[in-house]
Amino acid sequence: MKDTSLVASSPRRIRQNNEIAALQALHRAKRLSRADLARALNLNRSSSGHIIAELTVAGLVREMEDDRSFPREHARAGRPGVMIELVPDAVLFIGIEIGVEHITTVRIGLSGAVAHSRTEPFDGPAHSAADAIRHAVKGALADLSPEDIERLEGVGISTPSQLRPDGTVHLAPLLGWKNVNLSDLARQYLPGRVPVMVENDANAFAIGAGYSGLEMAGGVTLFVVMESGVGGGIVIDGKLLRGAHGLAGEIGHMLIPTEDGAARNLEEVVGLGSILTLYRKQTGRREASLEDFLADVEDRAPEAVAIAEIWAKALGHALAQTCRIIDPDRIVLGGSVAKLLPLIASRLTAHMKNAQEPGFPLPVVLLNAEANSGSAYGAACMLHQRYLSLESNRFADEPA
Repeated sequence: MKDTSLVASSPRRIRQNNEIAALQALHRAKRLSRADLARALNLNRSSSGHIIAELTVAGLVREMEDDRSFPREHARAGRPGVMIELVPDAVLFIGIEIGVEHITTVRIGLSGAVAHSRTEPFDGPAHSAADAIRHAVKGALADLSPEDIERLEGVGISTPSQLRPDGTVHLAPLLGWKNVNLSDLARQYLPGRVPVMVENDANAFAIGAGYSGLEMAGGVTLFVVMESGVGGGIVIDGKLLRGAHGLAGEIGHMLIPTEDGAARNLEEVVGLGSILTLYRKQTGRREASLEDFLADVEDRAPEAVAIAEIWAKALGHALAQTCRIIDPDRIVLGGSVAKLLPLIASRLTAHMKNAQEPGFPLPVVLLNAEANSGSAYGAACMLHQRYLSLESNRFADEPA
C-alpha cells in the first residue's frame, strides 16, 4: 500500500499545491506582481518564478503591464511594473439551472467572470428528467466551437430538488422527479473527460453569491432562492452547511399561519405561482407577468400592494423563525421573486421585528446582484472550485 503521507509530501504534490495556491491567489486578487505572488505563496522569488513559468507554459497565467486599473498599495513611480494575471479564456465552465418554468445557462472562464448568460422558457413539470437534461446540456453546448469544447473543464447542474451526494435526485416535488441520477444522464451528452457536478438550486445560489464577491464576508449567511419554490442554503465562514441529509436551510416547507387560521407552506404563499395566481385573479389580467406585478407594486396599485404585503408578512415570519435557530449575520435573497425586495424592504423588516423577540438581533437582508442567474452561476462556480483544487483534471494524467 502506498504511504499517503509520502505522496502528500512528494515533489509532485508540493508542486501541484503551489500551482493551486498561485491560481487561487490570482483569482482573489485579479493581478499580482511577482514579488506579491511570492509573498502570498510564502516562497522565495526563484521558487515562485518556477511556478509562474509552469503556469505560463500551460496557458493559465500571463504577464501584463500595470495599467493602473488595479491600484497597488505600494505602487512605485516610474515605469509601470509587470503584473501576473489569469488568462480568462484559458478554460471554460458551464452552469445550468433547470427550473420549473425556465432553463438558465451561464458560462464562466478561469477568472470566474460571466462570459455568457441565457435564459429560455421551459415547462419543467411537463418533461422527464432525461428529457430536461438532454435539452439543457445540448442547448448549452450548441453554440460552442470545437476549440471551446476542448477548453471545457466542467458542467454544473442545479435543480429545485433533494439530492444525494452521488448526484441522484431523491425528490423534486415541483418537477415531479424522483430517484433519478442527473450526473449519469448529463454525461451521455458530454465528452468523457468533462466532470459533472449536481447541486440543489439553493445551495448552488449560495455558492455563486459567495463567489461573486460582496457576500464573501465571514460569519453566518442564509441564502434564499425564490422562484416557483423557495429554497435556502447556509454558509458559515465561507463553507456551505449541507446538514446530515443535504437539507440544511430548506425553509420553503416551513408552515406559515394564514389569515383564515390555517397554515400553508412558505413557498405556497410567496412562490412565483402563488403570487401570479392571486394577482391575475384580483386584476382579471389572465396573462399578467411578474414584471407587470412588480411595476404595479412600484406604482402603488392597491391590488399589487396588498399581495406584496402578504408576501412580506409570510416571508418575515419565516425568516424570523429561522434567525432564532441559525442567528445569521445577513440574509441574501435571489431568484426572480426576490426582485420584490427593494419595493417592500421596510415592510419585510417590520414583519421580521414583529415576529421576533424584543432585543433579539436581526440580520441585514440583501438582494443578490445576480438575482435571476444566481443558481446557474453557482453551478458553474462549483466546477471552477474543483479546477482550483487537487481534483483538477490537469493532474489526472500526471505520473504518481
